Amino acid sequence: MAQVTITINSREYAIVCEDGQESRIIKLSQVLDEKAKQIGGTTQVNEGMLLAMVGLLLADELTETKKKLETSSQSEKETELLKEQDKLVAEEINSLTKKINSIVNSL
Repeated sequence: MAQVTITINSREYAIVCEDGQESRIIKLSQVLDEKAKQIGGTTQVNEGMLLAMVGLLLADELTETKKKLETSSQSEKETELLKEQDKLVAEEINSLTKKINSIVNSL
């Protein structure tokens, strides 16, 4: 196991992680530190409150991202449905065209 020291809101924390994950942990801690600075810069809060507020900010961002992905996924499904409907309409038009041609040829 590896150990890495991260800094969040000017406080250092020793974190144990799997070997090779050190740079990822540091990058994630930088995200937390950025959020903490956003909050800490506006008010003076204790460490527990800061953690809760950072968690809420990240949860909000995650929720919004999930909503966007769901909307995108629904749009893709609607597009596929429309393509399938277009295919069925085209097949019906071809069938009707053949029937019309058959009637015309029989006249």
